[in-house]
Amino acid sequence: MLKRPLILLTNDDGIESDGLWAAVDALLPLGEVMVVAPDRQWSGAGRSMPHTVTGDVKEMYREVNGYVVPAYALDASPALCIVHAMIEFVARPPALAVAGINFGENISTEVTISGTVGAALEAAAHGIPALAISLEMPISDHLTGGQEKDYTVAQVFTRHFARWLLTHHRPYDVDALNVNVPAAATSRTPWQLTHLCRNRYFTPTPPNRAGGDGRPGYIVNGDPTLAEYGSDVWALHAARVVSVTPISQDITSRVAFGVIEEQLRRKE
Repeated sequence: MLKRPLILLTNDDGIESDGLWAAVDALLPLGEVMVVAPDRQWSGAGRSMPHTVTGDVKEMYREVNGYVVPAYALDASPALCIVHAMIEFVARPPALAVAGINFGENISTEVTISGTVGAALEAAAHGIPALAISLEMPISDHLTGGQEKDYTVAQVFTRHFARWLLTHHRPYDVDALNVNVPAAATSRTPWQLTHLCRNRYFTPTPPNRAGGDGRPGYIVNGDPTLAEYGSDVWALHAARVVSVTPISQDITSRVAFGVIEEQLRRKE
């Protein structure tokens, strides 16, 4: 009897995230699901592997639609959760890794900050097809998910792109898909392939030290509806479609090497 494909789930919002368990629900029809996720909020962790975490693990199981889903909560970053999963928990190679559903969009140059995208890229580094999925939210909800958020539409797109990754051979250099769902999307909202916007999406704001908060905040940079055509920011805000960005582990500049080598070797 053939085994169902193994799907590994993680996130950066913590194992109790409603978005994470909405993704579990969406993916159960496609395969055997295992959750390995941080035991607390890790937004902004990128692909970090800090030495300040213990790796302590709490094993837990949760019933979702009649399925008992194995889950592990770790004192670890999202990317480290992927590492722990691969060397400790999975008995066979996952057919797919999914990170999300994230509280808030992960777009533009800031994808390297995202723990969601960082986990997807770590999975890709292990040779696993990977999907990062995020749902647009107000900044005030980025750490909590807000109250009574509806993940139904994001689940539709999670399942759609997960099924594609499970059943198709990815073109060379497509290591992961970064999918962002507009807050007002419906199941019939079109999706569009996009590139990462080269301009910042979030602008840092000064910390409120007088109020006892030493961390910088952030706001949306300018008018995102004016973003460059075809970018993920443009798709989410101007076109109001689902943004699907193929991303690569190879972040080498696309400059012709002859051009830059001539400049680097030129004597002043």
